[in-house]
Amino acid sequence: MTATLQSNGTGPLSDLVTRFDFVLPRGYLDQHGEVHREGVMRLATARDEILPLRDPRVRDNEAYLAVVLLSRVVERVGTVSEVTPGVVESLFAGDLEYLQDLYRTLNRNEHSTVVVRCPGCDQEFAVDTAADAPGES
Repeated sequence: MTATLQSNGTGPLSDLVTRFDFVLPRGYLDQHGEVHREGVMRLATARDEILPLRDPRVRDNEAYLAVVLLSRVVERVGTVSEVTPGVVESLFAGDLEYLQDLYRTLNRNEHSTVVVRCPGCDQEFAVDTAADAPGES
């Protein structure tokens, strides 16, 4: 995954990264049989997380939330620049899981990292307190 810098070049947010390139493990297979693997996902806004909750498809089946949410934040898959819920529905299960994991990684609270000091060697290092424990999912 690579990050794309989106900035106006001035101010304290000039180095804020909001868009991230990705490559799907299998790829989106369109109606013409073309496979699209490279794409771009942007950071989610509060609106992206709130509005899908009003969607009747999500109200009928809360598992559909991931489909609607990803269709809002995935800006492009291959040459497909209009990523609709239908496109997300058509992804292979492994690619859907990949995008869900990417979404969680990009949008989780960055304040979950703490600096700790090893009592044995006295070296400092960062620990992600939000990461799953080994063996957990």
